[in-house]
Amino acid sequence: MGTQATSLTKQNKVAKSIQLAQKRAIENYPLIEGGNRLSLVKRSEPKLLPMLNETQINSFRDFFQEHVPPEKRRNIGLQALFNTTFPFESSDGKVKLDVDYYTIGECSYSPQEALEKDKSYTVPIKALVKLYLKVTGEIKEQEVYIFDVPYMTEQGTFVINGAERVVISQIHRSPGVIFDFNERLSIYNSRIIPDKGPWLEFEIIRDVFYVRIDRKARVLLSVFLTALGIGTREEFISLFLKGETIDLKDKHKKNVRNDLLENLIERRLYSDLKRLPTPAENTEAGQKSSNEPLEDEFIARAGDRLSEENVEEILAGSFETITVIEHESVEKYQSIINTLEKEPDFMSQENACKYLYHIIRGSQPSSGAAAIKEIVPCYQCENCETEWMQMDYISVDKCIACNSEKWIRVDNSVFFHPDNYSLGEVGRYKINKKFGNDTKVFAITLEDILNTVRHLLSVKNNEMPVDDIDHLGNRRIRSVGEQLVNHLKSCFARMKRLAKDRIAIQNHSTLTPQNLISVKPIAGGINEFFGTSQLSQFMDQTNPLSSVTHKRRLSALGPGGVTRERAGFEVRDIHYTHYARMCLIETPEGPNIGLIVSLASHARVNPFGFIEAPYYKVVKGVVTDKIEYLSAIEEDRFVIAPIDTKVTKAGKITEEVVPVRNRGNYPMWDAKEVDYMDVASNQIISLSASIIPFLEHDDANRALMGCNMMRQAVPLLLPQVPIVGTGLERDIAEVSGFCKVATRGGKVFYVDNERIEVKVEKDVVDVYRLKKTTRTNQDTFYNQRADVRTGQNVAKGDILSTGPAIDKGELALGRNVIVAFMPWEGYNYEDAILMSEKLLKQDAFTSIHVEELEVEARETKLGMETITHDIPNISDEDYRELDERGIINVGAHVKSGNILVGKLTPKSVTETTPEFRLLYSIFGEKAKDVKDTSLRVPHGTEGIIVGVKHYTRENRDDLRPGTLQKVKIYLAKKRKLSEGDKFAGRHGNKGIVSRILPEEDMPFLADGTPIDVVLNPLGVPSRMNIGQVMELVLGMAGKKLNVHFATPVFNNKGYSAIKDILKKADLPTTGKYDLYDGRTGERFKNKVTVGVMYYMKLAHLADDKIHARSTGPYSLVTQQPLGGKAQFGGQRVGEMEVWAIEAYGASNILQEFLTVKSDSIDGRTRIYESIVRGEFVVTPGVPESFNVLIQELRGLGLNIEIFDEEDNVIPIIPQRPKKFF
Repeated sequence: MGTQATSLTKQNKVAKSIQLAQKRAIENYPLIEGGNRLSLVKRSEPKLLPMLNETQINSFRDFFQEHVPPEKRRNIGLQALFNTTFPFESSDGKVKLDVDYYTIGECSYSPQEALEKDKSYTVPIKALVKLYLKVTGEIKEQEVYIFDVPYMTEQGTFVINGAERVVISQIHRSPGVIFDFNERLSIYNSRIIPDKGPWLEFEIIRDVFYVRIDRKARVLLSVFLTALGIGTREEFISLFLKGETIDLKDKHKKNVRNDLLENLIERRLYSDLKRLPTPAENTEAGQKSSNEPLEDEFIARAGDRLSEENVEEILAGSFETITVIEHESVEKYQSIINTLEKEPDFMSQENACKYLYHIIRGSQPSSGAAAIKEIVPCYQCENCETEWMQMDYISVDKCIACNSEKWIRVDNSVFFHPDNYSLGEVGRYKINKKFGNDTKVFAITLEDILNTVRHLLSVKNNEMPVDDIDHLGNRRIRSVGEQLVNHLKSCFARMKRLAKDRIAIQNHSTLTPQNLISVKPIAGGINEFFGTSQLSQFMDQTNPLSSVTHKRRLSALGPGGVTRERAGFEVRDIHYTHYARMCLIETPEGPNIGLIVSLASHARVNPFGFIEAPYYKVVKGVVTDKIEYLSAIEEDRFVIAPIDTKVTKAGKITEEVVPVRNRGNYPMWDAKEVDYMDVASNQIISLSASIIPFLEHDDANRALMGCNMMRQAVPLLLPQVPIVGTGLERDIAEVSGFCKVATRGGKVFYVDNERIEVKVEKDVVDVYRLKKTTRTNQDTFYNQRADVRTGQNVAKGDILSTGPAIDKGELALGRNVIVAFMPWEGYNYEDAILMSEKLLKQDAFTSIHVEELEVEARETKLGMETITHDIPNISDEDYRELDERGIINVGAHVKSGNILVGKLTPKSVTETTPEFRLLYSIFGEKAKDVKDTSLRVPHGTEGIIVGVKHYTRENRDDLRPGTLQKVKIYLAKKRKLSEGDKFAGRHGNKGIVSRILPEEDMPFLADGTPIDVVLNPLGVPSRMNIGQVMELVLGMAGKKLNVHFATPVFNNKGYSAIKDILKKADLPTTGKYDLYDGRTGERFKNKVTVGVMYYMKLAHLADDKIHARSTGPYSLVTQQPLGGKAQFGGQRVGEMEVWAIEAYGASNILQEFLTVKSDSIDGRTRIYESIVRGEFVVTPGVPESFNVLIQELRGLGLNIEIFDEEDNVIPIIPQRPKKFF
């Protein structure tokens, strides 16, 4: 009794000392808002996390405009598709088809029902279609079903054929205008990139201005502008160059004349200079003297260089002034003058249009008028039928002949017709920003073309910088709605073409809107987009973090994007505009590096598709509370201070000069001239990187690995929240969709295993249904558990239930384990991990995985397959767990080879004997020859049945044609910790479990606490991820004090706070402890770094990879065993393996490997017979691969035969009987 009392007293003293230390530690550190973590934050920052899937949801909402009245819908998304397709007329103009508006129907299934029944969560689109018969004046109106389109769930995902998918956003080159310089070829170029239509490129090559249309042959700028109506040299020069007027009044004075001669020679004329007739010529012609020029008599043309003779003639004439090009203009715009000299005689507009038509179309136009209509906007008056050309089509309002306001477009202009060319909303916005215009139309204008030419000349003269193609002002986000529109454009065009064809071949009186609209092209396009597009992906549901980050992923691949083979370093590299917009860390390793990235944690996408970052507005050195979002183009105009700029409580910047950012430069700047300041420390990184504590102490390469591996962490059976976190774990859990969040406040009315009811008002109850034992896309276990009690009051946004990898309302991807950094008998060499058996016994890293197995009973030519309990030639043990239908019972424990669903398939009957016919007449179907094709548990699998779904035609389930029944079995597999499993921390410190050591053999601390994991200390210095050591030391203090910490990235108090907490917890500030060998009890010579680290089990489990084969399937052609676990294949013995066996001199084993164990068909049979007889004699035959070689050579017309000593043919390949046709 006395001993027990003493031990209790000691325990009480220890508990009191811990409580006292905990109280002392908490005193200086507040709890974070809405959580129970001690905040080690350096400065307070606002929580500005956007709705993390708002990009997808907003884009899809704009695509449908579901809640907008039809008359108020904008010309975007689905409305734009209908507007560009309808109305249209038949080729003879007698029939017109138009769509008044479209409606969106109700979903056939809920998302959950669609998941369970392998259906798609879709809504029907119907349209009110009007058919106008112009001959009879009849109008037929009908609501027509157009197509079914997948509908987005609340989480921003789609359910397609029973699987959740997500359409990731694409980052691509923005429409607009780009200016560039090719240093290798010394070419200045600019490109007008439209949303629809050909690219228009302007190039200065060897100081001559060219234009390229859609990457075809180059034409001179003068020819291109002539086609657009710039008809003379004077007009061409006046568009770009400045003139200088020289007075010739005093030209008769000798000194003035000499000056003029000197000044005018070699000068270039600004306008054409025509000869004036002399008074004598006028008198002879019987005319009065005048200053009117004679036709086609030029002294010099605009742009020509004046010679001495030209100047003498000018001075001799009656000219009072002359206009020449300014010296400065000649120097700056030499390329314009050189272009003129390349084509001294301007061709007519008609000929220029013919020339362009030939380049664009590759053929000659039927007439000059046809060529003009292909290039220039042309109009026709409906009143007087006058046709005219007008480049300034923005202000077309009246006929030039009769002033009628009724006119139509009669051209098919490549650049100026809205059906052929459109800059789009984004392209027009970019061009207006570039040139300071306020043009509203989406078509290109002559002013846009001239501004582009002028700007390119300024770039050549170093007056303007070239554009950076990788600048985020020139790259934009194309989200799901826009991607869907782009994909469906061709489908709608096909539907229009089919409708026109039907009108042409059918009697007009029998036409109806319903039989003209074909839904197949659009339905096929929808299925193609969601099923096969590179950007429509199987949703990553491994854990809540992977689900959230998948929706915020950006890809440069896909339609209209780059390819990974051609993408260079510049496209993949980070850019200064990525700051606070795209994560600088998170990207895949391998060929997709830099092409697939993530949005930064606080970034959002604006309506034009450009990524915006938030900043505090700074006014005269004072930081205000106003937060503004800036795009990359806007940010370039401002000076921005970093988040760690010192400010007073009133917001005034304390320093007079502060470091700032501006266009990728980092100068020191006057504080009063600062425009903005960062809002959060983690705004430069993604959500994944934001939950790595002490990220600032990790090398970027290891941080990248940490981000990617956290997304691979499998949900554990018993997860723990990390002792050392960053404070964002609760936010990610809330927005992930993996746990139920209260949409309205109230009182919990009812709770059970499947639902939670919250009473909001007197008679209003919100019901939240929990997902139970559900399989995710990655075969992980999805199970929600209620986290509230009956009678509990909840507020809006409170977590009602936990889900996979969520504990106490926070993200919990792994477990807190005691880790020591020390070598141990070589078992942690090269990142190997030594683990304690205690973790195995406690199910610390046990996870549950659910496999879906499916079987169908189909209708075959030989009869119907049946799912039945009555299966011939099976043992009673196999029958035990089957129900009367022949389907396994839920809860049954099954092993490899056990029957899950009994199925019989009819076999073909070769011959029918009298006895068989007698049996068949007595017993009926039972006497038929059938084959057992039951669904069995796959090889190497064991688990418990957690779900069964049985679909039949009797229950009116929607099955594929020819399918009578379908059964789905859900098999839960318990994966315990085992050697070969892959583990990782949050800092890229990954490794493979090499040995699970008994708990008593593990090293232990002085107080007897055994170590859970032993890691190699050499894994830290070279990898430069010191953040894991800081986490380790702080985690030890957290474990002792029983508190959790929040250490925000780039905003924590660092080692000073850790040292303070360690002192209060009475732990060594070095983090090193005396360790004792568990086998001998002796103390290790040196102290060892020990602490608590957050460790995760990754989705690379040894049980899923381990495989062995004795007998199995062979390849039909080569007769060699198949490869891979899925095919139940064997291990390949390749060239290098043969060398290894030869090195050991194991000739007999090698012969077996290459013949009887591989592809010697006769040898296989003979060795089996010899083993049965007990002879064990290996007589290998000819390998089948040799026969394949012979057949290949015979296919080339070379007959290969083998002869013995007596010239007899040795048969290699069995002779088959010849077929005669």
